[in-house]
Amino acid sequence: MKRITLITGGQRSGKSSYAERTALSLSGNPVYLATARVWDEEFRKRIARHQASRGPQWTNIEEEKELSRHDLAGRVIVIDCVTLWCTNFFSDLKADVKQSLEMVREEFDRFTSQEATFFFVTNELGSGGVSENGLQRKFTDLQGWINRYIASKADEVILMVSGIAVKIK
Repeated sequence: MKRITLITGGQRSGKSSYAERTALSLSGNPVYLATARVWDEEFRKRIARHQASRGPQWTNIEEEKELSRHDLAGRVIVIDCVTLWCTNFFSDLKADVKQSLEMVREEFDRFTSQEATFFFVTNELGSGGVSENGLQRKFTDLQGWINRYIASKADEVILMVSGIAVKIK
């Protein structure tokens, strides 16, 4: 049975930890689908630290954009995170919000057509006010629209606040 959960909140609010704990409660061998692009050496070390902390029960997959390339039917999957996933499209498409939005939506629909349990982790960027930077405003709009799209398709939406899960939907 397919189930989609969106977990949103601010930085360091506990989104990933919550997604990981919940996934482990449902499966002895969940999948961690990481969307991060390695931008620099510090980020490479951060990724290695995260992989090591998850432990051997996790199947780790690194995928920047094409989540649907992976047949994960029947699995429990944590996709971390939607913000970095959108960043990859936004960057590759030279900050074209409309095209990025279209491509992310299409890829989301292809990927979630599988019968699996999905935990999408995302950031709630728009809660912090309006940026003075035009590029950041464009990305925040994209992120907000993608979050709304995923939330509309989700069976459950969780907002993390200071490590506390608040059920929204």
